[in-house]
Amino acid sequence: MPPAPRPASPAAGPAEAPFLGVLALDTAFPRILGDGGNPASYPFPVRIRTVAGGEVPQVVRPGGPAPALADAFVAAAVALAAEGAVGLVTTCGFLVHVQDRLAAAVAVPVISSALMLAPLMLRACGGRPVGVLVADAGALDRAALAAAGIDPADAVVEGMQDAPAFRELILTDKAHQSRHIDTAALEAAVVRHGKALVARRPDLGAIVLECTNLPPYAAALGQATGRPVVSILDAAAALWAAASMAVPHLPGSVRPA
Repeated sequence: MPPAPRPASPAAGPAEAPFLGVLALDTAFPRILGDGGNPASYPFPVRIRTVAGGEVPQVVRPGGPAPALADAFVAAAVALAAEGAVGLVTTCGFLVHVQDRLAAAVAVPVISSALMLAPLMLRACGGRPVGVLVADAGALDRAALAAAGIDPADAVVEGMQDAPAFRELILTDKAHQSRHIDTAALEAAVVRHGKALVARRPDLGAIVLECTNLPPYAAALGQATGRPVVSILDAAAALWAAASMAVPHLPGSVRPA
């Protein structure tokens, strides 16, 4: 039996400035400031890599992307790592279905989904349940929860699929996605669903935003619910901080004296 291939390593020798890689879905809606697909949402260099054909309906579904599409995301991850990425995140939390494949394919850390932050927040909040705000609650199956390390008993899930401003913008194929974003309507919907989480579980410890289109409304959500809110942007910041320990002088990082 031939030896297993080694994960792709970051580029060696003289290289471009380090960056964080972002695997992006193939979408047409605006990526406003705070969205995980907007480079300006990150206080450090990022490289966005859109995976052709990786449209929302093909990823936000039970079981995640089909094998051929999963292969395309893995290939994009390998390419970004070879170009010098110090870590990888994605623009869709449902890519947690391919977390293990992505992480095994490269030699840099990968956080495919903010769902992976839920077990951390559970422990940080003394075992109090964690609210999870997702793009589509019906698509979040037990396999996705298991891939993120979430016990269903510890999570309270709310989906954005019933909010017209979200559904018509995000939860459709690229050709039919709106090119206009109603930020006021989206913020109101996020806050409404966040309050529903707290109403269902008043002991809620924190809220995790699975969907990377929701961080622009995280502050409003936190203020409305009184709960800490985390997203893929926090995962990205953690990867960048970790990389700063190994790569000197990363912009936007703080190293101990």
